[in-house]
Amino acid sequence: MNGEISLVTGGSGHLGNNLIRLLLSKNINVRTTVRNIHNKAPFKGLDCDIVQADITDRDSLKKAFKGITNLYAVAANFSMWAKNPKVEIYDNNLHGTQNVFDIAKECGIKNIVYVSSVASLDYTKLPAHVDNGYNKDRRNTYYNSKNDSDKLAIELGKKYGIRTVLILPSAIISREAFKLSYSNNLVYKILNGEIPVDTNVTLNWIDVKDVAFGAYNAMIKGNNSQRYILANEQHTTIQESVKIASERYPELKLKTPKKIPKWLLYSIAGLMENVSKLTGTEPLMQRHYVTMFYGLKQDFDITNSKKDLGFSPKPSKEVLIAALDYLKNDWGNIKIE
Repeated sequence: MNGEISLVTGGSGHLGNNLIRLLLSKNINVRTTVRNIHNKAPFKGLDCDIVQADITDRDSLKKAFKGITNLYAVAANFSMWAKNPKVEIYDNNLHGTQNVFDIAKECGIKNIVYVSSVASLDYTKLPAHVDNGYNKDRRNTYYNSKNDSDKLAIELGKKYGIRTVLILPSAIISREAFKLSYSNNLVYKILNGEIPVDTNVTLNWIDVKDVAFGAYNAMIKGNNSQRYILANEQHTTIQESVKIASERYPELKLKTPKKIPKWLLYSIAGLMENVSKLTGTEPLMQRHYVTMFYGLKQDFDITNSKKDLGFSPKPSKEVLIAALDYLKNDWGNIKIE
């Protein structure tokens, strides 16, 4: 495998960049795609080929995919809100998936590890497992996009005869990061005391390097058309997360977020959505998000990932502490009262 070229789409992103680093440590030749070819900071000291491409631009993908055997399809739009969510989130992710597989077929790529998400899982039976099927709740555009992209990736893999293995990460945090991802930003907000209320939404923290390892092993030994959850088995609440941060950094004087009832959260979210329509900025909370996730324990059955991929993630508390240390010490600008 070391004589082949592996391509990682979205190499400047959190997972993509960590995956590149892992592959290079295995003496694998790596090419990566980025939308902004002038952003060199994420690749300092990395011996990889960097090309400009976008999953929505088929011509750019044709140039990037030439000579590639193994493709890690990481790039996607990870947004919970947009001015035009159908176009900016759903269409971007669905059309991007279609383009990646169409051009992969055209270029003779043999293997694809496709990065899906736990957002595509059915949560009506916990712990969530891939055998439960897909998420039937259609209220969130991002979740819909991952749900349908996941199905499309399996369908196209079979249609084109490309071995396709899917990985479904949970809330990816920790180093290395060259911009704050959605999940790392949430940890950053915890450090800054910007979580005033407990929305009763749980989290499932997972270390980015564990996900990169899972992606690599999915390429090496994952089963065709199989979906592998890359998460911890048990969730962490917002209150637990703030408590861990408070104990780690008592000088920040972080306050335990107050619990408020669902009906009040729902009302506040509605007001925030109305303000968002006027300002064109993302609301801090949305009603459908409260409805979907209030009280939901994001626990996962990772039996298949352990068995097939040798997946053994670091415990969520350990992962969160590492992320807290990284963001406080390497990003700085944490407010101290």
